[in-house]
Amino acid sequence: MARAQREPMPGLYPVTFGEIELLRDLDRQDGWVLSKDGVPQSYVDLQDPTYLDFEYVRLMADVIDLIPDGPLSCVHVGGGACTIPRYVSTTRPGSRHIVIEPDGLLVNLIREQLDLRSVPRLKVMVLDGREGVARVWDSSADLVVLDAFAGATMPVELATAEYMGDLARVLRPAGTLLVNLADGKGLAFARRLVATVRETFGDVALLAEPGVLRGRRFGNLIVAATRSGLPVDLLTRRAAGGLTQARCLHGDELTRFVAGASPIRDGEPVSAPVPPPAVFG
Repeated sequence: MARAQREPMPGLYPVTFGEIELLRDLDRQDGWVLSKDGVPQSYVDLQDPTYLDFEYVRLMADVIDLIPDGPLSCVHVGGGACTIPRYVSTTRPGSRHIVIEPDGLLVNLIREQLDLRSVPRLKVMVLDGREGVARVWDSSADLVVLDAFAGATMPVELATAEYMGDLARVLRPAGTLLVNLADGKGLAFARRLVATVRETFGDVALLAEPGVLRGRRFGNLIVAATRSGLPVDLLTRRAAGGLTQARCLHGDELTRFVAGASPIRDGEPVSAPVPPPAVFG
């Protein structure tokens, strides 16, 4: 007999690293937003996991959809409400997921309130991103998604050349890496992170809304990388044809974007950018 999922309850919930607010989407009956310190962290539609509300998540889905057909073995660094695992499990039945999330109370909240048990073949490791990836087998993943934030800031220890090397170890030769980062005026952190990824992976692209790419506003950028070749033409058309009308930088354009920025190394005094207060109201 199928297990009945209870109705989620909006409200504030204590988690290991602070407090999470669970909000109902008033425009979609089964849509829910996970927010921390006023910053939206995740969005899920419990009845339609293919509905992706956040622009940057749709860009990641564009990349994933261009991976050859069939189930994927995935590693997700950063859990949130597990939007991408839900999407991949729906669009590619039979996929497997390892989710690495350091906040055990957040994981319990998502299990109880947002029906995480409905996602098949999903295993959660309650560890930080460095320790969790270190425990994953070599050449075991078709897709690695790095989408880890402390509030609105990416942990710098997950942006270093040494960590990118460990992610490359986990990926199969034809595997794909996706990194979500956030940056604003000048895009100094984004340039250094792209330089870091390019040092390890042979083919890299950067996707974002044009205003973000020009540094006109703070926002999310997606790095896609592989050692076997990205379908850049298809990706460029998909990104431009979506609701965000995003741009895809690749090759010489991406080299000009990096503009000689140096890769980030372990132990460097690098600060990830913090969004201005007006970004989230």
